[in-house]
Amino acid sequence: MTKRLIIVGAGGFGREVLGWAQHIEPRQKHWKIAGFLDANPNALDGFGIDLEILGSPETHNPDDLELFVLALGDPATKLRVGADLEQRQARFTTLTHPTAVVGPNCTIGAGSILCPFVVITTNVTVGRHTIVNLHSTIGHDAVLGDGVTLCDHCDVTGNTHLGDGVFMGSHASVLPGVHVGHYARVGAGSVVLRNVPDKTTVLGVPAKPISILPRIPSGTKNVA
Repeated sequence: MTKRLIIVGAGGFGREVLGWAQHIEPRQKHWKIAGFLDANPNALDGFGIDLEILGSPETHNPDDLELFVLALGDPATKLRVGADLEQRQARFTTLTHPTAVVGPNCTIGAGSILCPFVVITTNVTVGRHTIVNLHSTIGHDAVLGDGVTLCDHCDVTGNTHLGDGVFMGSHASVLPGVHVGHYARVGAGSVVLRNVPDKTTVLGVPAKPISILPRIPSGTKNVA
């Protein structure tokens, strides 16, 4: 039976994900796009989108005919909202754009989004609810944790390891064998040469720490 695909988050990235999902929809028979979940019922106003916001992710009760994908860029929010929905028995699907290339022996976690012109080479492990945005590449034997967000044109090279909740800005690169810790952030255009501790922001060429992030509060507000 065909299921209803619901995009969680109706902000800018959510509208982009709608476009990618519309490219994928004719190529598969498992789901049809049904609408969005967002805390702001007016998030789509003025954008000419002929779909509804079906409710808030905090109050929606999933059913067996619904599939979800998280169009939320902030890793902490993404993982929190995903966990909340999973506790209510939500099921997540992976969106892979037709132009994305995924090589042999790769594992892509449920709920992940592979945007146009992504390349994932071989023996790569990508965790759940990970976003790999436009033109980003992931090299051989890399391991990405859950909730990672790669912005456009990121380069994650071979044998790297990104922990849960890592955020990489546009055009950032991580060199081979480097470990980036949980909830670390890599600034746009940065080149990471050395391991990055948990919850640390690095910036520059070569990338250097600029701050230590506070502990992620358990009740982080949904910014969908």
